[in-house]
Amino acid sequence: MKTARKQQPVDTEELRAYLDRKVEQFNRPDFIADDPVCIPHMFTRKEDIEIAGFFAATLAWGRRPAIIASGEKLMQLMGMAPFDYVMQARDPDLERLDDFVHRTFNANDARCFVKALRHMYLHEGGLEHVFAQGADTGDMGVAIHRFRKVFFSQSHALRCEKHVSDPMRNSAAKRINMFLRWMVRRDKGGVDFGLWHSVSPSMLMCPLDVHSGTVARMLGLLNRKQNDWQAVEELTANLRKFDASDPVRYDFALFGTGVNREERWPGALRESL
Repeated sequence: MKTARKQQPVDTEELRAYLDRKVEQFNRPDFIADDPVCIPHMFTRKEDIEIAGFFAATLAWGRRPAIIASGEKLMQLMGMAPFDYVMQARDPDLERLDDFVHRTFNANDARCFVKALRHMYLHEGGLEHVFAQGADTGDMGVAIHRFRKVFFSQSHALRCEKHVSDPMRNSAAKRINMFLRWMVRRDKGGVDFGLWHSVSPSMLMCPLDVHSGTVARMLGLLNRKQNDWQAVEELTANLRKFDASDPVRYDFALFGTGVNREERWPGALRESL
């Protein structure tokens, strides 16, 4: 019986150099057009960017063209003024959302989110303030969990809760981590906004999905087989070894390599280092 050849560990400096090259390749403005981050990039006001980004990240499962199309449609239904819509929409205005659906996220969920966001801006200081309060614990998993409790603190349909993941239930919370990357990271790449200064980029956790997880495991950055919060913690801890102040910059390298299928799998990926 033929046994599998044991892979040799990747040299740390070679791996860092490879990841840095991939960040340079993907963390640039031409990444925006084909990614859900293009939805918040339609706006310039801070609150519009936050709300558009939160909805775009919530819709971010499935094929990227479909995600972007749904995000654009939702923004149009909000009159291309998401903050004003959230703050001012009454029942007749909310009827605009009646035909909206993206996979399992439907009009009822959209209306629930609008009302939850309105409460958050009116009574909790807004999205940044709520996340920043949780981040004061030094644990982004706890921060996301606390945000979720505030978000669903008002009367709502139970079905809406499935659209906001909870790390305390061992969810990878990929979409929320991606949203936080957009809002918090500050660099010259032009993709992430860096709007929030009350949360440190060093605290961010890497968005983990099938693409980034596949590449991370091939590169020896992730051993855990499940894409859950424990895997997020393991992966992010390893990325902090390369850049403790901004570990999630390497999301561009992992996701970009995975979604673009640049290397033949699996051997050539490691051989390309």
